[in-house]
Parts: sequence; structure tokens; C-alpha cells
Amino acid sequence: MNHDEEDDQEPEKYEIAISGELGEDMSELYEKLIAVPEGGECTLYFDSPGGSSYAASALVSLIKLRRLKATGIVIGECSSAAIWPFAACYQRYVTRWSVLLFHPMRWQSEENIPLAEAREWVRHYKFLHEEMDVLLANLFGADEELINRWTHPGKFVIGPELAEAGLAELIEL
Repeated sequence: MNHDEEDDQEPEKYEIAISGELGEDMSELYEKLIAVPEGGECTLYFDSPGGSSYAASALVSLIKLRRLKATGIVIGECSSAAIWPFAACYQRYVTRWSVLLFHPMRWQSEENIPLAEAREWVRHYKFLHEEMDVLLANLFGADEELINRWTHPGKFVIGPELAEAGLAELIEL
């Protein structure tokens, strides 16, 4: 292959689906994001009801630390914790049928834990609860009051509403 042929090649397109619950087994998704060259472009397709706030913050961290120019497209649902990595995207798109459920962070544990550990969880949860709304507003570049109105007590926001608020562009299908 000569040098001219190399220059004519289109760069590889990275398209990654973020679907289902964000949870414990995120290694495949992390590997796909790490495969995108640092500072590179990728498209993330969202259809997720949310899940673990830790998994969501890890995705945000990967996107931001690797300076990815991610384009996020909500093709179905992007709710709860899944909103954070969507908000971390450089460009954001929604359809008329996209739906995002904003709600306060929820703490859930099926474990039988001692009182001292429960107190520590409450302290930690309070920190996360307060920080995550601020983080979400910062990622969207939005007014904290808007995010707070949607999050407390909770609201389903459809694609056209998100676009009207200036937080994404509406794609007409």
C-alpha cells in the first residue's frame, strides 16, 4: 500500500450501544470505550433504564479522562444513572420518542449490615446525592435549578422537552 492510499482511508468509526442496566459487569463496555483512541470520536447509542450510580460515574470518568468526543443519541430510554454518561457527551441527540427519567438518587441494599456501617452508608449516600445533581447540571451545561426541578421529586422528560431546554438536539425520524 502506498502513502496516498493510507491518506484516503476513512478513520475507523466507533459506535457503542449502552443498553440495559448499568451494573457490575461493565468490562465489555469499558473495553469498547478504551478501544476508541484518546481524544477520538465515537457515537454512543443509549437505551438504558439506569442502574448503578458507580457504573455511571465510571463511564463519565472514562469519557472525560480520555477526552473522547462522544456523540450521544437516545434511541429509546436513557433514565436515572444512564443520564450521566449521556450528559458527558460532546453532542447530544434525542428523538420525539426518547424518554429520560430524572429522579433523586436512590439507595438500596439487600445486605444485612451492622448499624455502624449503615451510618457510614448514610453519610456517603448524602454526599453522593448532593454531588450528583451538581455534576449532572455541570455535564449538561445547564442551570442547577432546572435539573433540580426535574429531579425532585422526579420527572419523565421526553426528547422534545430536552431539546427545548437546549440540552440536546431533536432528530426527526
